[in-house]
Amino acid sequence: MPEPSAGSPRFLTLADVAEVLNTSVAQVYALVRRGELPAIKLGGRGQWRVEASRLEDYIAQLYRETDDYVSRHPFEADEQADQPTAEQAGAGEPELS
Repeated sequence: MPEPSAGSPRFLTLADVAEVLNTSVAQVYALVRRGELPAIKLGGRGQWRVEASRLEDYIAQLYRETDDYVSRHPFEADEQADQPTAEQAGAGEPELS
């Protein structure tokens, strides 16, 4: 498990995680509540924190899952169903053709 670098916090807020993943806090909360992204809940007010090393592990797992998906579903030039819509691709990002 990688150690946080000097000066980096060990634990991240859900907002911090959302920024790293370029997604919403609501999406990160859903990942945590579904158990996909390990987190801890602190105190009576229930503030969620994600350990930086766990976030890196989660990202690495997503890369493995994506590699597996791509190897099982090779891209075909005439394939249209799997191409992301503008909404799926993310605002401001060019669509793949």
